[in-house]
Amino acid sequence: MAARGRFAPDRGLSARMGGTMFLLGLLYVVVFLLLISFLRMSAGFAIAISAGMLFFQWYASDSIAMFGMRAVEVTPEQAPQLHAVVDRLCALADVPKPRVAISETDLPNAFATGRSPNRSVVCVTTGLLKRLDESELEGVLAHELSHVAHRDVLVMTIASFAAVLAGVLSRMAFWGGLGFGGGRGGNNDEEGGGAAWLVVIVVGVVVYFVAFLLMRGLSRYRELSADRSGALLTGRPSALASALQKITGDMGRIPTRDLRQAEAFNAFFFAPAIAPGASLSSLFATHPPLQTRLDQLARIAAQLGQ
Repeated sequence: MAARGRFAPDRGLSARMGGTMFLLGLLYVVVFLLLISFLRMSAGFAIAISAGMLFFQWYASDSIAMFGMRAVEVTPEQAPQLHAVVDRLCALADVPKPRVAISETDLPNAFATGRSPNRSVVCVTTGLLKRLDESELEGVLAHELSHVAHRDVLVMTIASFAAVLAGVLSRMAFWGGLGFGGGRGGNNDEEGGGAAWLVVIVVGVVVYFVAFLLMRGLSRYRELSADRSGALLTGRPSALASALQKITGDMGRIPTRDLRQAEAFNAFFFAPAIAPGASLSSLFATHPPLQTRLDQLARIAAQLGQ
């Protein structure tokens, strides 16, 4: 999956996205077989349920993200400086201009979403706008546009579907299992049905966990890729590094309640919505460590002769 425009291509990212989609495809097959074999659903019905959920998530991904962050699309007249930076970067990168949105929250962050470069939206928060200067804002937006150009936003949206489907399947199995005797000593058919539902619950949990790990691994790599592509596009990795340090440092000033409300979007954010120093296993983190990102940007700055 090649990069669009003048963003630096990333074969490592393409390989990881392809591998993630392949492994998730195997998980989908497992889910279909479960629906068909254990729940005695027809193949057509099982596929229809899964395909319908996937289509909705793919088609409405931008609307869902905008609604979740209470973001509003803004015109060039409403946000002239923000649009000017996006216009400049799109011309420099030779990519279609996405819609531009602002989320009214003091949480300093940004994200990009959408099913294609022509249906994408780049959103920044008011907290980000008031903390960054123009060069830092340009670095962050170049990072987000790189996500759109490499289409990893779409892959992340599809990848998250496996976890959603597994969660729904497990809940269905749990409530369905309660109907088989409820522990009152039912007949063999009821016991067999209860065992089938138990298998579905266990496999659903396993599918969720595997999909979760695949998404986290891809999310960490795509952030490094976007940092690299954005820094090379603007030629100012130091500005992006400065933005990273400002945003991460100010996370500690954001109320814990606001950070928790934004946790669901961490995989799509420019920087994770967690307080500095929070203990997170690298296996479960959505982003690489700050120092890893800064070290990469320092190497790029040295290569560019900054």
